[in-house]
Amino acid sequence: MPPFQRSESLFMYRGTVRDALLAWKLRGRDAPVRWLLETGRMCIERTLAPGDLLLPVPMPLSRMRRRGQHHAADLARWLAEISGARWDWRILRRQGAQQRQSSLSGGARWRNMRKAFALDATYLDKGLAGVRRLWIVDDIRTTGATLYYAARSLRGLRMPVGVWTLARTHKE
Repeated sequence: MPPFQRSESLFMYRGTVRDALLAWKLRGRDAPVRWLLETGRMCIERTLAPGDLLLPVPMPLSRMRRRGQHHAADLARWLAEISGARWDWRILRRQGAQQRQSSLSGGARWRNMRKAFALDATYLDKGLAGVRRLWIVDDIRTTGATLYYAARSLRGLRMPVGVWTLARTHKE
């Protein structure tokens, strides 16, 4: 059984959606992704609600400093603006050093993420007040390893957990 009860992806990762995501991730152009979110507004509003807390998949600090952008956090913030949900990038943390998932095969991705996530207890108490469901947010779902292990790190909270991605690959 997966450590989450619900999985949502707004689009398939191909064609125009793939082009928009690559323009955002590689060239910093967020307008196409914002347009995709606006296009999917009704689905987002049906899925995410004001009592939800969106937790972006954490990015290693070294990569965030180098790139100057945290895509999952930006996505969580935009989703919160649309849905009225809250978001917090501090509760779920990356720990240890992992290779970039995009450079690994499917099996290696699962091994790579096994111990990559932990909760930051400093932010738990006030961050979870009034929350009815947690959502882990990421841009693209390929093998599901990142989302699986991020969700698994939330087990001790005894709250419903969902995973939400802008797009997923067709291999899933």
